[in-house]
Amino acid sequence: MKDKLFIILQYILPQHALSALMHRIARCTKPWFKHFLITQFIKLFQVNMAEANEPNPGEYESFNAFFTRRLNDHARTLESDPSNIACPVDGCISQIGDIHNGQLFQAKGKHFNLSALLGGDTKTSDFEDGLFTTIYLSPKDYHRIHFPTDGTLTKMLHIPGDLFSVNPTTAENIDELFARNERVVAFFDTPAGPMAMVMVGAIFVSSIETVWHGEVTPPRHNQVRSWTYKPEENTFSKNDEMARFNMGSTIVLLYGKDNIAWAEDLAAGQTVRHGQVIASIK
Repeated sequence: MKDKLFIILQYILPQHALSALMHRIARCTKPWFKHFLITQFIKLFQVNMAEANEPNPGEYESFNAFFTRRLNDHARTLESDPSNIACPVDGCISQIGDIHNGQLFQAKGKHFNLSALLGGDTKTSDFEDGLFTTIYLSPKDYHRIHFPTDGTLTKMLHIPGDLFSVNPTTAENIDELFARNERVVAFFDTPAGPMAMVMVGAIFVSSIETVWHGEVTPPRHNQVRSWTYKPEENTFSKNDEMARFNMGSTIVLLYGKDNIAWAEDLAAGQTVRHGQVIASIK
């Protein structure tokens, strides 16, 4: 009953208006206000500030600056072997496996459509019968996204949509969740062939930004927006920062058919950390 009420409430709430309000609240720099938000959040979610590059909560200029905090140089062991793929985020694996007949497994018998996820873009064919993993970033997690391998940016999409929560309860109850929420999709050429990073928005996820573009959303739009890039414009190295969620959400990582093999010890429900090996390049 509790789960049903949670889902119904999400249909009723003004998702975009609440997210716009959160965007303003998270950037408030009034010392007493931002200090209260930060310290209460640390207590509620038991955030490990020893991993942060700046461990003192009082040094952050806003809640958003704290939420998108950098890790210190010793917080993670970063995979460097070019034949392996590093985990791009801290989070929990929601699902991992193969793409079958253009469908990705969501939860409890629910699937979502690859073409819909990518906004019907022509690059969808690069990932037919390929591989995917969906990783959920909880509020206490590190919220910067990094490159799993070296990569060259070729295209980016901003696809407008809903802003349902993306937690496990919602994933089990909302059809096509990741293909209906607002999202930013970035396509890359990599040593493992074509790769797509899908950054899925959610309620209170007030902004998604990338290192090459800055803040992609807001402002919000009613139509799909697309940017193409020349090969020499944006080339990145493994473990470089790619993007960040200003408030947390989920990523869907896509690779082409037969290009990689997921690590055998990975499974749904498993916690992963930025920099650990999650796959090998075939």
